[in-house]
Amino acid sequence: MLTITQDLHDRIVAHARADHPDEACGVIAGPIGSGRPERFIPMLNAARSPTFYEFDSTDLLKLYREMDDRDEEPVVIYHSHTATEAYPSRTDVTYANEPGAHYVLVSTAECGNGEGPAEFRSFRIVEGEITEEDVKIVPSY
Repeated sequence: MLTITQDLHDRIVAHARADHPDEACGVIAGPIGSGRPERFIPMLNAARSPTFYEFDSTDLLKLYREMDDRDEEPVVIYHSHTATEAYPSRTDVTYANEPGAHYVLVSTAECGNGEGPAEFRSFRIVEGEITEEDVKIVPSY
């Protein structure tokens, strides 16, 4: 189960809406071994595409060095789908290389960049196998 604060949930959804019609992407880092998402890190979708996301390799290297210096790890890796449901695509599964991370998908297919419902789901992706998990939104930790 992914336990996440209301603030982090809202920030992910806001980022997805702001970048629509392109896919948004980012990471929420947390202390190593804690499983607790804490530090919101929106990233630039280097592909600038409505159907694909890609972290800029320079930005990603910088992020991993920063997390290493802070004794953090990626607890949540998130991105949005702009025209389809919040479910990992084959490409998403191929690029899922953090077996300990929660992969959050937000669909802005219904709301676009405006108000309205955005689908928010979390998955574990390990060795190509997708497992959906419950999401518990809490006021704080």
